[in-house]
Amino acid sequence: MNMHEAAPEVYKAWVAAETAIRRGPLDATVRELVKVRVSQINGCLFCIDMHSTEARKEGETEQRLWHLNAWRESKLFNPAEQAALEYAEAATELGPHGVSDEIWAGVEKHFEEGARAGLVAVTAQINLWNRLGVPLRLQPLGE
Repeated sequence: MNMHEAAPEVYKAWVAAETAIRRGPLDATVRELVKVRVSQINGCLFCIDMHSTEARKEGETEQRLWHLNAWRESKLFNPAEQAALEYAEAATELGPHGVSDEIWAGVEKHFEEGARAGLVAVTAQINLWNRLGVPLRLQPLGE
């Protein structure tokens, strides 16, 4: 199913939200790292491919993208990126108590309020896109 054609008004709203997130104060590198990592967790090949490409356009290195699945063990991510990735994972997996106070405190330590809101928004938005891409079996362009 092509959501753009099947539900054009809904799809336009999702794209408008995506545009607003991109214009927000959250660092583009953090934004794309979160999108790739959440897409890895959710198994959305389409989004992994798309956002890895976007991350490279934003200056991301291949090595950091390779390390992303094991970011806790890697020394390539700064404390702010680590806090964002930890939040994104917790918000994606949503255990019985959601995101812990400890994880949120890490976000507060490294991001001002607008960037925090951007982190929450981008995490929610990429989860939405993943929940379209996986069940609709979207494939990367060119495949």
